[in-house]
Amino acid sequence: MKKTVLTFGLISGAIMTAMMFGTLPFTNSAWLQAHSMVIGYTTMVLSFMLVFFGIRSYRENIGGGTITFGRAFAVGILITLISSVLYVVTWEIMYFGVPSFGERFMTMCVAHVKSSGASPEAIQTELNQLKYLDNPFINAALTFTEPFPVGLIITLISALILRKKMKPQAGGSPATVEA
Repeated sequence: MKKTVLTFGLISGAIMTAMMFGTLPFTNSAWLQAHSMVIGYTTMVLSFMLVFFGIRSYRENIGGGTITFGRAFAVGILITLISSVLYVVTWEIMYFGVPSFGERFMTMCVAHVKSSGASPEAIQTELNQLKYLDNPFINAALTFTEPFPVGLIITLISALILRKKMKPQAGGSPATVEA
């Protein structure tokens, strides 16, 4: 299981990392800022499709064509964890390591909060919360909550679709596969 999980988790994380670094030169673009959530979550969904293929690969190559929901979920969630950790590491490198990226990101967040139409008290509360992003541990924890739920949902769906149990024959020996 380790080889399958590592292979598919690293590839999934590499896809998200490549997209993050690939869009980095365009962070000043108004169009990218307006569509960054759609682009980001689309990239996450596409990269987490490797959870499906990882579970299928495990089922076919290691499980002999069968896999329980629990084992499929375990394989999928481990792929998701590896990919999500790579996403967090990439974000931390970009936020704290790329000159002026963190400042530009904070400026964009502040502008978004101020243009939200909320009350001045609510705006001030949100601005105070943004200061916590300067703590790498809080930043990492909050960043982890972006890709992980997406991966969890895809893991659950993939485990449900791909589970196959052996059907016992008369006499108790497994013979056919049940979807």
